[in-house]
Amino acid sequence: MSIVNYFVPLHGFFKINIMYKPLFNQRKALRFRQFSRKGYALFACLGRVVTIGVLSVATQQTAIAASDDNRVADGSAVSTSVDTLSTDKEVTLDDLEVTGSRAPLALGQAARMVTVLSREDIQAAPVQSINDLLKYAVGVDVRQRGPLGAQTDIGIRGSSSEQIAILLNGVNICDPQTGHNAFDLPCDLSDIVRIEVLEGPAGRVYGTSSLVGAVNVVTNRPLSRPLPKGGEADARGDVRGERSVQARVEGGSFGYLSAACRLSLPALREGPGKGSSISASYTRSDGYQRAKSGALNSDYQGGKAFWQGTYAATDVRLQGYAGLSVKGFGSNTFYSAKYDEQYERTLKWFTALQGDVRCKTFEAGGRQYELHFKPAVYWNRSYDRFELIRGMDDKVPFNHHRTDVFGINLNSYFDWQWGRTALGAEFRNEDIVSGNLGEPLNSPHGSYKYGLNRSNLSFHLEHNVLLQRFTLSAGLVAVKNTWNGMPFKVYPGIDASYRIGNDWKVYASYNSSLRMPSFTELYYSVGGHKADKYLKPEELHAVEGGVKYLTSAVTAQASVYYHHLRNMIDWVMDPTAANPVWTSVNHTKVNTLGFESSVCLNLQQLFGWQQSSFAVAYSYNDQRKKELGQLTQSKLEYLRHKLVAQLQAHLVSRLDLGVKYRLQKRTGSYTTADGAVEPYHTYDVVDARLTWNADCYSVYAEANNLFGRRYIDYGNVPQPGTWFIMGTKITIR
Repeated sequence: MSIVNYFVPLHGFFKINIMYKPLFNQRKALRFRQFSRKGYALFACLGRVVTIGVLSVATQQTAIAASDDNRVADGSAVSTSVDTLSTDKEVTLDDLEVTGSRAPLALGQAARMVTVLSREDIQAAPVQSINDLLKYAVGVDVRQRGPLGAQTDIGIRGSSSEQIAILLNGVNICDPQTGHNAFDLPCDLSDIVRIEVLEGPAGRVYGTSSLVGAVNVVTNRPLSRPLPKGGEADARGDVRGERSVQARVEGGSFGYLSAACRLSLPALREGPGKGSSISASYTRSDGYQRAKSGALNSDYQGGKAFWQGTYAATDVRLQGYAGLSVKGFGSNTFYSAKYDEQYERTLKWFTALQGDVRCKTFEAGGRQYELHFKPAVYWNRSYDRFELIRGMDDKVPFNHHRTDVFGINLNSYFDWQWGRTALGAEFRNEDIVSGNLGEPLNSPHGSYKYGLNRSNLSFHLEHNVLLQRFTLSAGLVAVKNTWNGMPFKVYPGIDASYRIGNDWKVYASYNSSLRMPSFTELYYSVGGHKADKYLKPEELHAVEGGVKYLTSAVTAQASVYYHHLRNMIDWVMDPTAANPVWTSVNHTKVNTLGFESSVCLNLQQLFGWQQSSFAVAYSYNDQRKKELGQLTQSKLEYLRHKLVAQLQAHLVSRLDLGVKYRLQKRTGSYTTADGAVEPYHTYDVVDARLTWNADCYSVYAEANNLFGRRYIDYGNVPQPGTWFIMGTKITIR
């Protein structure tokens, strides 16, 4: 496609000539390749020449993230074919949509920062699950109880797994039973185009689950891929006429075997865009350890299936999803050090339908104003069966749980003289039937004798003031939950950023949020535990400030934050009591002071090393709470220090090497099966991947924990030593 210059009426005629360049680095001219949908409404209201940019780094990116796919603010698709190691590569770019706020904003205008693990990061990383990818995000705490994504607790900035929201394409898939199963995603690594991490309270963006942050996994839509050679694109940039099949096979240590396949079926005919993709995967392993009896106790078997379909017309876009994740894994000493033959089975159904409708409203001052509606409806069902002694239901009854979550939400936004305004509402209903959680059922069925149902209603309002160098985003969410008669309560937030010169940006924010107690925290009263069903929601207020420097060769940033958490939910025990038990309580207030910094070097720009980069990042946390002379079960076991370094190097011909290093120091301690109290020790881990890339296939070898470090992320659950894997990926078009 040839490059076309466009004249955009912004209080006069200004010629906008746009080329690819880093965000808020305005040394180079930019050129728009196409403006087929003419999304000028926001720009015209500013009365200024607007420059838009794309961030490009080779390993982990810290950027303003695009929202649920490669979409632009006017609802059209973005076809981006980006060479992440070259600043001379031109891209097809419109006013890119972001998710640091409720209203989609141009990439260069948004105030809040989001950490992004890009598609390039995912393809080059020595990982076997989505959970593993987050280990390399410096602000994220990944506590694995088992490899291959068996069970992982994800925290952000010292939080627990209960205190963050997990989303799939913007749809909240958190399990209200427990945060341990929140990352049971139905999609395969091959489906993912990026992972976005929003650090800090995100209540006004993602709802009540995002007390300390959110993780949004974004899949690759069948109508939003880069234009292939010989392909055919419509006015939105959606690809037509190319079908593809991707297959992956891996094998390695401890009887590990994994196979996956993905079929992409874009539209083949003229007219409204319709397309779909479907993927399936299977993974198994014998595990890396045995029980005292010699039986398997860290084995794993699991499968996933994921479908997504798209319908795109002129002013309407629909996206549908359906997925299934099923797995069974030896949970050795996950929940009790006394029993080393625990086992767990989980199953999750995921369905969702999202829409994007654009309505032309009125014309004033030569500008056409539009109202955008983005509705969504979703339903998730999760099954969980836990066996304290594997296969011995007659000795210790199994725990059975089934949760159903139904939600419907509507987000809308419009542009006017003073900026962009968003408003909307969400209704979410959470239901559980269980063997031991909830109130007694009037009509028990099977192993389900208890249950509970609660609903959450929220309304949000946000406004964004956009100037040439300054962005201000302010809003609130009003929340009411039916549990415990909670009234409506308002949680506000405000973000601001200012661009200094071409390379610098400073930002600051204040945000607040809440989290409702999980069903486990409300009702789990077995095995030495006693829950309180009248727990209050946790509440967090946070301030943050930071600075960022960005050029084509160097990206650097630093930030400081302070969190004030009240009504923190914790399991505590009074060791002086006659019959001590773990009790769930709104324990106390916790204050967190933290610091994060990162530097990424584009070695191609600096030294001419082709397709090579180096990045290093560090985070520090310090939490303080009022001590009550009681033991705490899980809270304040946070990462005080985390250092991450990553090197991506192009060796020769088609051979690439990726090396990733992590050093972690966790606070707190755990009690062994013998009653001894052990502190968490500092450890470091090196992962590496060597890849040979050809046009339609790649062959790779990976080593996780290359030097065989013995370490514990979660009390009494040792992690595996060195794990070798070899595999191949094939793409047929």
